[in-house]
Amino acid sequence: MIQRMLTSAVFAGFAAGLLAALLHFVFVQKLILLGEQYETGALVHFNGVAAGGHADDHYHAAPEASAADVTATAPATTEAPDAAQADGHEHKHEAAEEDGAASRNAWTSLFFGLAYVGYALFLVAGYGLAEVFGKRVTLREGLLWGIAGYAAFQLAPAMGLEPELPGTMAADLTARQIWWIGTALCTAAGLGLLGYGKGVASVIGAVLLLAIPHVIGAPELESYSGVAPPELASTFAARSLGVGLIVWSAMGALSGWLWSRPQ
Repeated sequence: MIQRMLTSAVFAGFAAGLLAALLHFVFVQKLILLGEQYETGALVHFNGVAAGGHADDHYHAAPEASAADVTATAPATTEAPDAAQADGHEHKHEAAEEDGAASRNAWTSLFFGLAYVGYALFLVAGYGLAEVFGKRVTLREGLLWGIAGYAAFQLAPAMGLEPELPGTMAADLTARQIWWIGTALCTAAGLGLLGYGKGVASVIGAVLLLAIPHVIGAPELESYSGVAPPELASTFAARSLGVGLIVWSAMGALSGWLWSRPQ
């Protein structure tokens, strides 16, 4: 059974990681890069209501000196830089940016692959436990398990700790990690009781487990601030949760199918 678990988890996890990386690059990464520009001060956003509702009224580039100002203040003896040398510097800068982007994308893909292999191991361990109690997991059941995993590891924690965009403020890291782990465990246990428990006591226990983290409440900021526009942060959170649902569902279905295949 151990070999069966590892095989199902590795294949399903890496496939899900590749899907997650693809969806991340298409829908999420540009928001992160934009948030990083607000975080560093390369971009700033207008704090009031935009006139006309155009996106360009909400944010603009940080002020820069115009070419006319530079020319007017430059010493009379200043000579124009050599065109070939400037062009060479520009090409080197572009090449460095491309190398940095390629390296970042490679590390992002590797991170997603390893992370989802870890999540898949949790899923197939659950399949093994269910099989001990006479419950057979197939593609259909795996899909439901994947959705439950998404609820436990992403959706329920996001009800207190939304996905965090660069340039937004957050509470103490240790407190957030403790609450996130507790929420994931309580949600997983509660959903397990709902799915496989019997009797009223199981239902009551499941409801209590699902509610406890949110009754306690996630760590909160004493005041709200940040440099990234709230519209950008909300879009990032929505897309992150949407991508998570797709990937977890695919991983659950694939791992369930692999688990149910004859060995």
